[in-house]
Amino acid sequence: MYSEHDILRVAMEQSARDLNCRPEDFLRPEPVVVSGGLGPDAKRYYTKPVSCLLVSYGMNAVASVREECREAVTEYVNGGDFYRCFEATRMLELYRRLDPRHCQTFFQAEYFLPRLDRLRAPECPYPLRVIEKAGFADLYQPEWHNALCEERKELDVLGVGAYDGDRLIALAGCSADAEEMWQIGIDVLPAYRRRGVAAALTGRLALEILDRGKVPFYCAAWSNLPSVRNALKCGFAPAWVEMSVKAAPAADH
Repeated sequence: MYSEHDILRVAMEQSARDLNCRPEDFLRPEPVVVSGGLGPDAKRYYTKPVSCLLVSYGMNAVASVREECREAVTEYVNGGDFYRCFEATRMLELYRRLDPRHCQTFFQAEYFLPRLDRLRAPECPYPLRVIEKAGFADLYQPEWHNALCEERKELDVLGVGAYDGDRLIALAGCSADAEEMWQIGIDVLPAYRRRGVAAALTGRLALEILDRGKVPFYCAAWSNLPSVRNALKCGFAPAWVEMSVKAAPAADH
């Protein structure tokens, strides 16, 4: 069983593989810029090539860059408080720096890890069932696009469903996006939302993942407040943030 310290360590070690850096780089008081872009053992959902991946665990900003972005990103992360690197006004500044290099900011999100003293599966008004990989075959439908990913279905490994009679009304699924870390996604049919179903499934799946010796993690956009509230409600807490830079579409230039 993982301890609180172990969970954070596993996440930082995986982020270090993502960025081609060292886990201790995330704890330094100053920004860190390393070369290479994505590492060979990066999380499996990243789509290459990535010109820059910028990560913060709350101490500094660490960036892994390809050569075309090194100068612009180095100036950017050294230009002020690390947390402002992820604010819209500063990102516009980075966008302007990158545009002549035919690159642009691409994706940003907040990531959550379980707090073992808070993690729980709230009561659900509907029966729950654990679904193993073999049970996903007929579930690759639009209503379950967050819980499962048809383009990467080989990574979908475990789920928890909520049922109203024989009807599946909510699904939490997880993908083996790293060797030790499984990412949770959740979908609830519109008519069944705001009843505590999402938190019940998310918490139950997180506990199932820990029982299997893996670290669950959860991702949400800053503006997706229902998703953020769901993470907090079942015992997850903010752990790190990311922003990526990719080549701009050729039609833009």
